[in-house]
Amino acid sequence: MKRLNPKSVPQGQAELFGVWRHHVIFTDSPFVLAQAEPMHREHSQVEQVFADLEDSALAHLPSGKFTANAAWLTLAATAYNLTRAAGHLASVFHARARTGTIRRHLIHIPARIAAGARRLTLHLPQH
Repeated sequence: MKRLNPKSVPQGQAELFGVWRHHVIFTDSPFVLAQAEPMHREHSQVEQVFADLEDSALAHLPSGKFTANAAWLTLAATAYNLTRAAGHLASVFHARARTGTIRRHLIHIPARIAAGARRLTLHLPQH
């Protein structure tokens, strides 16, 4: 892959390959490189999901009880999927954002609850 921004290299630090970036894949799978490379990229996407989960609900694992861990993992996966779905529905920016950003922008919004005519109303900030 060609480096898009050569100015990103700090002053005094030369690159090993100044024109091209190389990505190494070591695998013991029987697949050829054209088949193994997409699998490697899918693995990196899964690692991003794990990092997102460890930044939120999975930071509280492990518990001393297996059933508590299983329940917490199920709830964490459900919350992750719902948060990502809300992000996709909200905007293009939130569709690509991490779940922490979605929580800060969309979920942690202060509201005032008002009761009237046997109905609850949420008064949200205007901006």
